[in-house]
Amino acid sequence: MKVNLKNGVGELLFGMKEGDVKKLYGEPSRKYKDEDKNVIYLYDDKKLRLTFYQDEEFRLGYIITSNKDAELSTGKIINEKWDDLKPKLEGQGIKSFEKESFDTVDNYFNEANWVIFQVEFGEVVRVELGAIINAKDEFDWKFKG
Repeated sequence: MKVNLKNGVGELLFGMKEGDVKKLYGEPSRKYKDEDKNVIYLYDDKKLRLTFYQDEEFRLGYIITSNKDAELSTGKIINEKWDDLKPKLEGQGIKSFEKESFDTVDNYFNEANWVIFQVEFGEVVRVELGAIINAKDEFDWKFKG
């Protein structure tokens, strides 16, 4: 499952609508609305959480995965030691991480790629990826369907 920074994960592209995602993956394991009335899809078998933004015509705008097969061009992500992964990311031009700590978890956020690597006990346990906002302050949707 390839994590494509600024674009999506696997076959999922930012900007897809619910029907586009269902064509790829079928019905979600669970579907609900959050406090902002965004639609959330959970795919247990793929360890994916997808957010369709209500104020953007329910386009896919945020993806969270803890799938052990998630990878970047640097290799696997989940269960990798952060101290090993970070220099690989920096070698690929993914630099400048803001760190936030919550209890046992550290979040490393890279704004240029709108990606968060969630690290617990020194290992990456989750990756969050958001759609990029362009210079016009609009989402840069990758799916043109």
